[in-house]
Amino acid sequence: MKTSMRKSLAYATLTSLLLCLGCSDSVPGESPSSDTTEDTTETPASEDQPPAAGDDTASDIDPSETDSSETEISDADLSEANFPDMVRSIHQQINEFRRSQDLPPLSFNPVLSEQARQHSLTMAENGTLSHDGFDERVSAIQKAISLRSAAENVAANSGFDTPAQQAVEGWLTSEEHRQNILGNFDQTGIGIAENAEGEYYFTQIFIGS
Repeated sequence: MKTSMRKSLAYATLTSLLLCLGCSDSVPGESPSSDTTEDTTETPASEDQPPAAGDDTASDIDPSETDSSETEISDADLSEANFPDMVRSIHQQINEFRRSQDLPPLSFNPVLSEQARQHSLTMAENGTLSHDGFDERVSAIQKAISLRSAAENVAANSGFDTPAQQAVEGWLTSEEHRQNILGNFDQTGIGIAENAEGEYYFTQIFIGS
């Protein structure tokens, strides 16, 4: 019987547009810092010291006053090619965590999700985890959406019964990824891809509009 090796990786980056969140040095036109990731067993590895989201990550919006229907994903916003059940799961888990920290939930945006999906496809095809092309993704999003800040978390894993849950758990155990998840953002998009080796690649993009 073939035993599947469990493998989990994670990577985070943050950039600021127009406004400086935590005085980020990463802006469009510059490549986000990207140290190499390291294979781990159920423990994510992330880049060294990405820019912090700053003390203003908490929003003035009371999450208890936010209509949950505004953040639910409609069927029309989901692509069958984008593992819709896992996308819903990640979106729900991230918003539950934000609510637990007294932050408003993130609205799902299909424009961000398509950019995230394309990046996950590229990572799956190459078999590597990276933020390559992050500036280009942000620029493409800007053509459709006015935004002031953006961030991205990526992850990859294989051999797990619940790969989406594993990706989120990896992000939440990493300070850098939590900074993005708890950042002063209001919209998100999620993209997932699987390669022939059964490895899942995840990209979550956050924007503050």
